[in-house]
Amino acid sequence: MAAKPNILEILAKRIIIGDGSYMNTFEKRGYVTAGLYTPECVLEHPDAVSGLHKEFARAGADVIQAFTFHATDGMLQCSESAKNYNCFGNDVHIYNVFINHAACDLARNVATSYNLLVCGGLSPTPTYTAGKGKAAVQAEFEKQCQVFKEKDVDFFIAEYFCSIEEMEWAIDVMKNYNKPIACTMRIGPVGCMDGISAGECSVRMAKRGADIVGLNCQFDYNAQLKTMKLMKDALNEAGLSQFLMMQPIGFLSPETEYLVEGYSHLPECMLAMEPRILTRWECRDYARKAYELGVRYIGGCCGFESYHIREMSEELSEERGFRQPGKDHNLPFAAGYGQSVYEYDRQKHGRDYWMNLIPKTGRPNSAAYNSEKELIH
Repeated sequence: MAAKPNILEILAKRIIIGDGSYMNTFEKRGYVTAGLYTPECVLEHPDAVSGLHKEFARAGADVIQAFTFHATDGMLQCSESAKNYNCFGNDVHIYNVFINHAACDLARNVATSYNLLVCGGLSPTPTYTAGKGKAAVQAEFEKQCQVFKEKDVDFFIAEYFCSIEEMEWAIDVMKNYNKPIACTMRIGPVGCMDGISAGECSVRMAKRGADIVGLNCQFDYNAQLKTMKLMKDALNEAGLSQFLMMQPIGFLSPETEYLVEGYSHLPECMLAMEPRILTRWECRDYARKAYELGVRYIGGCCGFESYHIREMSEELSEERGFRQPGKDHNLPFAAGYGQSVYEYDRQKHGRDYWMNLIPKTGRPNSAAYNSEKELIH
């Protein structure tokens, strides 16, 4: 069997489409507790996790990310499920290891079937925000990385960090495992919670050892494109050439673009976000603009469903050199509507119709977005 290409080798040749939302999607499907958002479902409902991996694989993702987000001791100690998991002797540390192992196995099983890459991910820990120090924080990262090494994931990612200091601590741990490293922060144009600009964050991640640098979550694609431009310019000025990566939220949140924690300030976040979900055509717009900016790893975070990923894959199929299977394989841009027996449907095909459509909410009393006083601070 030929060796699987290194992700950096792939990125040097073509773009990579990432996968989409896990935590948010599983909460909607009843497998994750809202508010806690910890990934016990890899043990409790493995078929559901495998099913979502397959959805993203078939949609066109090049990477399956193991569902290890928030699978740290600090996060799981908050979980009632972890406290009551008697087969682990109520030991959250053992429970955590089993979750990471199971998540990697589920991701690898699907990735192997579709010849995709597997990614093991680190995320921020309450241990950092509680001020328990570098050694304690890195010990939690180390535990996850040891599992990723054992399971031989194809690359590591540190995602959703809002502190460049904690991100650097994570990079220091990941560097010990000789795998490609991707780093994405949940920051917008104003920079991180430490008061460091987005541009400086990108340079610090790159100099610390990240091979892929970018953004994920908290901000919509319009805000992330602005932030990504700041990061790209800073990297260029510093003479650095890391690959760029974007995974925005699958919602529109223009009123929180210049807040440090982005869409978390919305009164609707997280359980009433449906009116803000991106249309598939907005996903195409995002994918195209990200590509034109020079981003080469293009995926999605909270709110990005498999059909969103498929639309991004379709938009960039020429650049990727192939298309995903599906009923629309030979009929892109809803050309099937042109064959409808209904006249009102036959008017709804082609790129111009859908890309220029401005969808309505159907809610007479709905404002376009929240006022400043309505945001949660």
